[in-house]
Amino acid sequence: MKLLTQWRALFLSILFWSCTTEPDTATNTEITEDTPNIIVIYMDDLGYGDVSAYGATEISTPNMDKIINGGVRFTQGYASSATCTPSRYALLTGVYPWRNKDAKILPGTAPLVIDTAQLTLPKMLKSQGYQTGIVGKWHLGLGSGNVNWNEHVSPGPNEVGFDYSYILAATQDRVPTVYIENGDVVGLDLNDPIEVSYQENFEGEPTGKDNPELLTMRWHHGHNNSIVNGIPRIGFMRGGEAAKWSDVDMADHFLEKAQEYVKTHKEEPFFLYYALQQPHVPRTPNPRFVGSSGMGPRGDAILEADWCIGEFVKTLEEEGLMEKTLIIFSSDNGPVLNDGYYDEAVEKLGAHTPAGTLRGGKYSLFEAGTRVPFATYWQGTIEPQVSDALVCQLDLLSSMAALVGSDQQARDSENLLEVFLGRSETGREQLVLEATSRTAFRQGSWVMIPPYQGPAVNEQVDIELGNDDEYQLYNLADDIGQQNNLASAQPEKLEEMMQDFEQIRGDAAEGIEDLELK
Repeated sequence: MKLLTQWRALFLSILFWSCTTEPDTATNTEITEDTPNIIVIYMDDLGYGDVSAYGATEISTPNMDKIINGGVRFTQGYASSATCTPSRYALLTGVYPWRNKDAKILPGTAPLVIDTAQLTLPKMLKSQGYQTGIVGKWHLGLGSGNVNWNEHVSPGPNEVGFDYSYILAATQDRVPTVYIENGDVVGLDLNDPIEVSYQENFEGEPTGKDNPELLTMRWHHGHNNSIVNGIPRIGFMRGGEAAKWSDVDMADHFLEKAQEYVKTHKEEPFFLYYALQQPHVPRTPNPRFVGSSGMGPRGDAILEADWCIGEFVKTLEEEGLMEKTLIIFSSDNGPVLNDGYYDEAVEKLGAHTPAGTLRGGKYSLFEAGTRVPFATYWQGTIEPQVSDALVCQLDLLSSMAALVGSDQQARDSENLLEVFLGRSETGREQLVLEATSRTAFRQGSWVMIPPYQGPAVNEQVDIELGNDDEYQLYNLADDIGQQNNLASAQPEKLEEMMQDFEQIRGDAAEGIEDLELK
């Protein structure tokens, strides 16, 4: 009887302990990983050296830093491409953009480049019970060609997995200069229909080229067609006056929509793709931020974006979502200063280095074209750390599938969930990088750039493109600035990489197009 009483006391003490103590870390992680909210905060043309968490000393980005330093800061995190449309295609589909000949810089009238039958990140998450939304820049095409902007525009984001979409069709410097919500132009007056053309102007409409007296921002190259809000754009547009956006209010507008989305869906697991437009041209910071950086509109736009991210994170905090939400922060490609407008980005740069220690920039096969700020943050789950693992935005689809219990995989996307959660340093072994139809090959610490015809430097944007008559081979472990071409000194390594590259890429010279900036 005494023994039975002792066992009963022991059982009750164990029961009491189990009900009054927190579960261990492993058990807690397993529970919270079932349905975390997932947010991708995607910058536009933000360089590796544009963020103070990545070493910038002339500009301070405390809100970006909070995410980057509070989670896993990747030193070798890549966009798939050195330009916007291909990177966005890869992020959402998990497929290399060079596999799709249409995944290139698109005009505002281009048809949708993602097949509506194709697996996408939002589709996968939707199948697991997530609400899915996009707010911000799209630039992956809309419709099937010859879009009538005065009717419902389809297919678009809603047909490739997003339950909700509030977007600009292409870029801030391209027409149509209107917002589109779930396929419909916001604020459209049907008595003033929208007409858009990328071939010829509409009769009587002023242009940046012919009417410089109407401009508040001067164009440098391209960007000299229709004028909206004093800014000359790429492409021609007529009508839709009531629907046209206010450039200086765009960041605030998208922030408000992103905050609304979070508040609306806070009671259920959600995925939000928050695609900011900064610091892409035209750089039009709200007057609150003008002059704040001392670097002109580009620096001011970065600080504006940092503020937006801070306000967005405050909303997550106020709604009690920080410990329930995985945030992925990155950029679609590397930096560019003069990208078509005179806005003092070059003249006021000072000691700031947008690419950091990297060579090249946007449009380039060198590292600064695709190596970008890249971080994962999940309060209470991811420990703050720096990771040298090789990761790519391509890998988000398969990794997020593993996170939410889906067995769906994309063709080129690797499951690097443990790396993204900071539990492993074993990233990719190799990666094909793309810049305006040209490709390079990253393997281990090495990168190989095949020979390509064309200028070594694009004079309009003053960026080295990576073109050369000879093979280029760099060991990034001790030459991150790519100054020492080892192709001649390491013929065996070059041959090995050429063979592995060809197995993945095939004929890298096929379908190469010249870079054309408009």
